[in-house]
Amino acid sequence: MNALEYVPVPAFEDNYIWLVSDGRNAVAVDPGEAAPVQAYLAKRGWRLSAILLTHHHRDHVGGVADLLKGQSVPVYGPAGEAIEHLTYRLAHGDRVSIAEPALELTVLDVPGHTSGHIAYFQASDPRGTPHVFCGDTLFACGCGRLFEGTPAQMLDSLDALAALPGATEVHCAHEYTLSNIRFALACEPGNAQLVAWRDEAAARRARNVPTLPTTIAHERAVNPFLRAGEPAIQAALADQLHETVPDRLTAFALMREWKNRFR
Repeated sequence: MNALEYVPVPAFEDNYIWLVSDGRNAVAVDPGEAAPVQAYLAKRGWRLSAILLTHHHRDHVGGVADLLKGQSVPVYGPAGEAIEHLTYRLAHGDRVSIAEPALELTVLDVPGHTSGHIAYFQASDPRGTPHVFCGDTLFACGCGRLFEGTPAQMLDSLDALAALPGATEVHCAHEYTLSNIRFALACEPGNAQLVAWRDEAAARRARNVPTLPTTIAHERAVNPFLRAGEPAIQAALADQLHETVPDRLTAFALMREWKNRFR
């Protein structure tokens, strides 16, 4: 089986539209606008064979209509959200099988950012590497804002993603890494891996190279939202916010609120 290529196509100010291709056909994940996808497909000579959507926000679905013009392409997305053009409405545990490129994906419910947000997990690519397309639930060193869900829902969703194999490559949808790292360091300044990641990520962005994909193992080590149970993080929250932090959920909720106003 041919190797697959996973390409982050920049869109808007800081979005990535992921393309997965076998060198002939390509699947687009969360195409918020059509033009960057069309330009990249034309440049590489690839044919669009399917569209995967994680949630209903315009910067993730806004390009679908234009991509569908003049062609019949299946569109997969969450059953629990009002999204136009869906061919297949998906819920937790559903399987997505795409022939070209050859993709087998499992659907995970990951609400919090939106109420019906889903992720797509590929247990193994042709080289044996797992992948997850997680939209705006998990970011490199961060997580999405809680627009529609509760802290408990989002923490459960992040726990589900954190439980994936450590080698899983994380294909999230925004280049928020540097600002997320600044916040993570405020939460856990003594994390040596996080300090090293700050330097590496800054060097990548200075070269205009994406900081993604990251991995689940890496996120477990540096992402404060996956580390809400760590005593050092809970102590930092108590000190910064003058709040009692009795458990992980409280720590997560306080951290997410702090991140919303962090500059």
